Amino acid sequence: MKLLRYGPIGQERPALMDASGTVRDVAAVVPDFRASNFMVAIAELRGVAAESLPRVDGGERIGPPLQGVGKIVCVGLNYVDHARETGQPAPQEPVLFLKATSSIVGPNDAIVLPPGAQKGDWEVELGVVIGMEARYISLERALDHVAGYCIIDDVSERSYQIERGGQWDKGKGCDTFCPMGPYLVTADEVADFRSLRLECRVNGRVVQSGNTRDMIFDVPFLVHYISQFMSLQPGDVISTGTPHGVGMGMKPPQWLREGDVVELAIDGLGAQRQRVGRYRI
Repeated sequence: MKLLRYGPIGQERPALMDASGTVRDVAAVVPDFRASNFMVAIAELRGVAAESLPRVDGGERIGPPLQGVGKIVCVGLNYVDHARETGQPAPQEPVLFLKATSSIVGPNDAIVLPPGAQKGDWEVELGVVIGMEARYISLERALDHVAGYCIIDDVSERSYQIERGGQWDKGKGCDTFCPMGPYLVTADEVADFRSLRLECRVNGRVVQSGNTRDMIFDVPFLVHYISQFMSLQPGDVISTGTPHGVGMGMKPPQWLREGDVVELAIDGLGAQRQRVGRYRI
């Protein structure tokens, strides 16, 4: 299933996309897709005839596919070419950092650069949504804990990330820095998570074109590995890293500016489109 939420910010309603591509409101079946119990919602929806549900107007805003995400665990330098373009060696173990949940916005909401930001950057990434608690799990059982997948734009402010001391989180957790969606696609509908094409365009120009087969650490390993350091709860999201082509890696570097348009897509998971703005005090 392709699950989504639509409507104004803070007033989103749950919906699904049926086999014909029509969006259907499911609020009469489940009140919302909340991270803590969305697996129950998925189970309830499997027995419903989608064509019997009310249609949703095509002009509605699409929000994040889950409400109440507990944490976003990000993986850095997980594609060899991306590590190379940043001037760093490929990691021997996954590089982990956390992205603030307050950064989550809808897939087509604006990216708003914070005051003083000078080096805004884009990163198209495969998001992995956890379906049941994962704590010290084996590699063999890792996929049992995956509910589905989505697109994430791991927006970054590189000056905050690299030049302000401390960990990467400073440049990753700003408000609007995690566009998510448009859908949460359940795992059974993703034919091969190891061979998904990722693409990012900035102002119509292709800047990133990669494939998940080029990950250094694949999805099962990441779920297994992260669970050794922290428990993963239902609705937690793993952002699995980005292929080469980020603005920081260009010569000269290319940074996001007010008015730029960022478009992202992953096979089978839909597409995002964000216009870049700037926060003014």
